[in-house]
Order: sequence, then C-alpha cells, then structure tokens
Amino acid sequence: MPAKSAAQQKAAGAALSAKRGDTPRSKLKGASRSMVESMTEKQLEDFAHTKRKGKPEHVDQK
Repeated sequence: MPAKSAAQQKAAGAALSAKRGDTPRSKLKGASRSMVESMTEKQLEDFAHTKRKGKPEHVDQK
C-alpha cells in the first residue's frame, strides 16, 4: 500500500530507520512514533519507497 501524502511517506521513512536501529526511537515524533510500533518492516518499506512526485504534502483525515 503506497503512502497517500508526502508527510506520510516521510514519517514511514523515519519509522523504518528506527525499526532498523539506525535512529534512536526517542528521536521520533508524531505519526512515526506510532508507526514504528504498529507496522511491520515490510509495510514501512512500502510506504517509505512511494514516489513523492504528485503527492500532496498532507491529506485531510475523514
């Protein structure tokens, strides 16, 4: 499942970095903090590797 916004893609990249141990979890903020605990590494990779071209910065929540 690809990311729907650039912000979601960036948060997934930060969470993926923490999950792999490259970044301390204490440095995470907002959505990336919950993503690292609730998503698998494969799911985070799918979100993080989404192309940003044409994506809005943020998407309204429903």
